[in-house]
Amino acid sequence: MNAGIDIMATQLDSAVTAAQRIGELLGVISFATSGALLAVRKNLDIFGMAVLACSTALGGGVIRDLLIGRTPPAAFTDLTYLSASLLATLVIFFRHPTSKLTRGPLEIADAVGLGLFCVTGTSVAYAHGTGAPTAALLGMVTAIGGGVIRDVLSGQVPSVLRPDQELYAVPALFGSTTTAALLHFDAYQAWTGLLAALVAIALRLLARRFQWHAPQARHTRRQKEAGE
Repeated sequence: MNAGIDIMATQLDSAVTAAQRIGELLGVISFATSGALLAVRKNLDIFGMAVLACSTALGGGVIRDLLIGRTPPAAFTDLTYLSASLLATLVIFFRHPTSKLTRGPLEIADAVGLGLFCVTGTSVAYAHGTGAPTAALLGMVTAIGGGVIRDVLSGQVPSVLRPDQELYAVPALFGSTTTAALLHFDAYQAWTGLLAALVAIALRLLARRFQWHAPQARHTRRQKEAGE
């Protein structure tokens, strides 16, 4: 009886690990695609596309790994992530919409990467001994870090810091907090992690659709109303 339970537990752990791996790869591909699409909008060459794609896809994970003491970071030890980023770059290089029509695909790819990385980043941090609150924060860093690097390299203020941009960090924080709670109460499985990622993705896309913004200081709103 106990042997059967142990086998089931091992199979469940293997399924969760496989789902984690798949989620990380999909997140890498999504963020690499968003970086490459932004490079198309900026009229960069193939090298610039590769730099933006890899920075976006791997930057958040590198920051997380350095903070939790996971050195060298996984991006430098497992070339699968780098290969996936470069492959996504090549696909966008040969098959992409015109620079005027990249906004929609870029936003969707960015939202998918955000949702997947906030979940996988949290679970990686938690597995390395951080508490649930710290894991949630590191999950958010994983999700938004690559986008910040992408925006800085492309010469613009990061979206997460711009008051005119829709909610970005909040969906990531919601997804990472939900994941941390699931891990803390031993309720994290492949389907619950996927559900948390889908909710984060939906929140980001809804924020874009309905122009949801974070609240600003009252004097800032008054200045806008006064036209200053």
